[in-house]
Parts: sequence; structure tokens; C-alpha cells
Amino acid sequence: MTPTSGKPLTLITGGTRGIGLAIARELGNRGHRVHICARTAQDITDTLGTLREEGIEADGAPCDVRDPAQVTRLVQDAVDRHGPITVLVNNAGRTGGGPTATTTDDLWYDVIDTNLNAVFLVTRETLRHGHITATAHPRIINIASTAGKQPVTLGAPYTASKHAVIGFTKALAKELAPTGTTVNAICPGYVHTPNTTRIHHEYATAYNTTPETILQHFQTQIPLGRYTTPEEVAALAGYLTTATAASITAQALNVCGGLATQ
Repeated sequence: MTPTSGKPLTLITGGTRGIGLAIARELGNRGHRVHICARTAQDITDTLGTLREEGIEADGAPCDVRDPAQVTRLVQDAVDRHGPITVLVNNAGRTGGGPTATTTDDLWYDVIDTNLNAVFLVTRETLRHGHITATAHPRIINIASTAGKQPVTLGAPYTASKHAVIGFTKALAKELAPTGTTVNAICPGYVHTPNTTRIHHEYATAYNTTPETILQHFQTQIPLGRYTTPEEVAALAGYLTTATAASITAQALNVCGGLATQ
């Protein structure tokens, strides 16, 4: 383990686009060193170039967070290069659903592996070898969803995985409270990300309508009348890393324009 630079190190899974990239920017601009991962090496290279051009101290490596061996290498690599991990952001995830009767085994298990099991694997490795609980303001932030509180039609795998992430978050927060480590889930509602268009097309196919109609339908469910931005989700993640957020733990916090009220 190398000496630290005095800046907190943040490990972000799924950090090359959407919410993960916005969080990398938010925390990088707050003075964190960010270490990102994603499955594709070229995505890592391109994103690191962009972040560094913006003046953010960024590093990273490709990793399939469903694979325990790759997760072990990811955490060890981050620690060897930069020292202890202060903040872990479990952001990597995927959508997935359809009629339950026609949901394949492969789809079900991949959604659960990506959205839930990977959160466990990366968190466990960070606790074992990331030295997170020995840092000044240790934080674990899991990106869940309002689907972790209320069901998504034609989204049983996704809904189940996000409910489980919230349960894991709350149990781990109780466990780690004596160490001063806070553990929280952020629950976005509908967010404009690179996946948004694909999701609209999938629902349009299921309901025999147009993606534009699906977008309008979703927006009518949001009291603010619009989708959330990745930057708005990232802003909450940024606050949770601060010293004044030290008493916030075991929470599932919505960023959803009023879509969810619990």
C-alpha cells in the first residue's frame, strides 16, 4: 500500500457514463482522487482522458464486477497505486425485465448478479483489503432506485434487485456504525442517461406504442414534470461524503422529482 496524497480516494464502479461519470466529476471537483471501473478498457481510457483534461485526479481499470477475481484485482490495484479507499460508490448496474412468464434464467441471474451480488462483492473486498474503516470519513454509497421502494411494472428482476440493495445497505450500516462508517443508498427515479432511449423503446414495444408516448407517460408521473439529471444525483453523493453528513446512515434517499414519497 502506497502513501496517500492527503486527498480521499473514491472507488466508483460503472464510472464511465451516466450517474457514475457525474459522481466522478462531482467528487473529483470536491478534491477527491477518483478510481473508476467499467467492463470495457477503451471506455476507461476515454473517460480518464476526459476527467484529467478537466483537472480531476483520476485513475481506473477495467473490471467485471460480477466476477470475484476481477473485483479482488480492482481493489488491490487501487490500494497499491493510491492507498486506502475512503469512499466506495457502488454504481454499476443494469435494467432488465419483461413479462415474468417469459423472463429467461440468464436475464434474471444477470440482473441480480450485476445489481446486487456485485454490490456485495465490491463492498466485501473494500472492507477486507481497502482499509476503508481506517480512514477519516469512511463512506459507502450504493446507487439503488425508487424501484427499490415501489414496484416497476414489467420489471420484476430490476425491482427485486434494488429492494435487496436497500436492505443490504441498511443492514451494513448498522453493522459498521461502531467504526464511524456511514452506509447509504441513493434512489434515483427517472434519470436521463445513455440507457434512457433504449428503455423507452423496450416499453414501447411491450405496449405497442411509441417511445415518445412512453416518455410522456413517465413524465406525467413525476410531480416536477421532468426527468432528474445525473448531476442532481451526483450532488447528493457529494454531500454524503462530507463531514457534516456523518450522522446520516442506514438511509435510502430519493432524488426523483417527487416520484416516490417513501
